[in-house]
Amino acid sequence: MINTLFVDIIKKSIPFIISTPANAENTREYNKLAAFASLESSRKSFSDSIMNGREDPKKNDLFFTCSLIDYIARKTKNKLASVVHALGRNSIAKIYDLADVYHSDNIDRVSADFIEYAKIKTGNFDNVKDAQYAVPSHWDIGKVYKRLILGIAREHNLDIIDALFAAYDSFVSDKIDDYNSSFYYDAPQNILNAYLYHEIE
Repeated sequence: MINTLFVDIIKKSIPFIISTPANAENTREYNKLAAFASLESSRKSFSDSIMNGREDPKKNDLFFTCSLIDYIARKTKNKLASVVHALGRNSIAKIYDLADVYHSDNIDRVSADFIEYAKIKTGNFDNVKDAQYAVPSHWDIGKVYKRLILGIAREHNLDIIDALFAAYDSFVSDKIDDYNSSFYYDAPQNILNAYLYHEIE
């Protein structure tokens, strides 16, 4: 986990890295570290936003729903789209509607209940094991999908559950699942554009 001191170190490194643009490796590493710092900050602000009412509660509910889907996928070694379809629309709608209740419970127990209910079998997809770099948490990926789904819903005038299925069924989902690429921590608008225009910038 990236702490405040580490984030400060990253910030202090900016002048050095910018001053050496020829060093592409330094730039890539900085972008990756800065992204993780941003995601770490997002995780911390999640609980704060609930307590202080800074964000629409349903956006937080979607965040939890996406994070739970990712948690189940890692636990059962399945692709996210497979988990979404195994759970089905009714279960996902239930998670979304009752996310504030489920979030107060132990996520391992909640995931176990849904795995058993949906009879999700263990697969052989393990992007965590295959990752060569630091692995984002299920909360990190949940935030990526939350933003993508909200963008899809807005652009195509879909309800949240329809937009959720559209996101996980798209080619973008496979790109986000690849932790050896930089795509999952790209700017939210770039990820949405990839979905909308069917190409990576």
